[in-house]
Amino acid sequence: MTGRPARKSAAQLQAACDKFNASHQVGAAVSVELDSGEVRETVTTSAAQVLSGHTAVIWLDGIRGCYDLKRVTALKAAKA
Repeated sequence: MTGRPARKSAAQLQAACDKFNASHQVGAAVSVELDSGEVRETVTTSAAQVLSGHTAVIWLDGIRGCYDLKRVTALKAAKA
C-alpha cells in the first residue's frame, strides 16, 4: 500500500504536544521548516496544541499562522 501515512489518533497527537510542552516552555528557541523549504530560527509564542483534532501545531514569533510540530526543532539553549 502506498500513499499517505496513516493519520495519528487524537491521543497520539496530544502525546506529541505534551512531550514537547514538558521539555520546552513558551519562548523556547526553535527552528522551523517553512512552506518554501527555508529553515528559520525563531521562538515559540504558545504551547503546542492539537488543531481541530488532526494536527499537533505551535505558533511562532514573526511567522503568520501555526506550524505542524513535526516541522519544528528545538534548539539547544545557549550557555550563560
